[in-house]
Formats: sequence, structure tokens, C-alpha cells
Amino acid sequence: MLAIDLELHRRDFRLTLATTLSAPVTGIFGPSGSGKSTLLALIAGLLKPTRGRMTLDDTVLVDSERGIFLPPPQRHIGLVFQDAQLFPHLSVRQNLLYGWQRLQPAQRRFELDAVCALLEIGHLLERQPRQLSGGERQRVALGRALLYSPRLLLLDEPLAALDERLKEQILPFLGRIRDETGLPMLYVSHARSEIEYLTDVVLRLDGGRVVT
Repeated sequence: MLAIDLELHRRDFRLTLATTLSAPVTGIFGPSGSGKSTLLALIAGLLKPTRGRMTLDDTVLVDSERGIFLPPPQRHIGLVFQDAQLFPHLSVRQNLLYGWQRLQPAQRRFELDAVCALLEIGHLLERQPRQLSGGERQRVALGRALLYSPRLLLLDEPLAALDERLKEQILPFLGRIRDETGLPMLYVSHARSEIEYLTDVVLRLDGGRVVT
């Protein structure tokens, strides 16, 4: 369960959010500039709020009154962007195992073979990112995030840079992650069809506030 009571003031933008998210997959929907990506950055620890408190299960991520701000590596939260952001100098195999190799064996929830089978990327392992299609790059980015064994997976418009044909190819893989891993996810998108396909609970933001 993710409990959020935060404010962020930045130039002419203010995000004020108090909510509790406990669904397996929560969609986050709203117009550009509504605060969707900002919210994910706050959860991941890439931004520090002006004030507030946030907890993930029994872990305090932020508590401004007590001076607590857990840095991103200690939060153990996975984040996938619309640009796959693979390491261009590493092979697909090395990209996939980048976070996995930095975990203690007891922390590893997923193994390479299982993730490759889930996302159908086993045949890509020895390729370089420049040799991949857009859809393949996103599947590898998803695999890398899963192998990091995060407590929570944040997806920031992961299909926005793909054409409709590739979106239709990737959506079922996101459904597999939802159905077969049990990993809690927050899914940001402008596309209502993606939100409706993946989620039962939707948080709608507008102007830095929850409207529904």
C-alpha cells in the first residue's frame, strides 16, 4: 500500500496530493502538465517534496517533519520511461542484468530465463540496443525493471513513443506482467484505452490535484 500526503511547489506549478493506493495496478490519467510524471518522480525519489509524508507498506519514504528522505536506491522502486533508456554500450543481456547483479541473492524475485520467456526477448540477448526495434527496446526496458525485483513498478507513458501497431504488440506483455508477477504497478498514460486495458482503478489528475 502506498500512502501519500505531499506538496510540491515549483515555480508556477503546485502539486497537492493526499491519497492511498492499494490496487494491484493503478492508472494515472490527466492532461499534459497535470502532474502525472511529477508524481512518479516524487515516488521514485527523483524529486524532493516541499513538505509531506509518504510510506510504502511499512517503509517511510518521506517525512518532512522528521527529516526523512529515502534516496532512490534504498526505495527499491522500478521506473520505466517512454524512452527505454537502455545503456547503448551494453548488450541486451548486460542491460537486463544490470540491476539484478547488484542485488543480494535473497533479494532476487525473478530470474533471467523466466523474464525472457515472459517478454519473449530470449533471442535478443546478444544484440546491441541499436539493433532493436522500438517495441523490442521497450520490452527489454521492462525486463530490466523486473529483474531489479522492485517493490513497486512505475510506468511513465511507456508506449507513448510507439506507433499503434507496436502499442498493440506491447500491451499484452504489460498484461502478462500484471497477471503473472503480482508486482504492484502505477501506470501513467494519456491513452484511455491503455488505462482501461490494464487497470481497474484510475487516479485522474488536473492542475496538480486529484479530481477523481
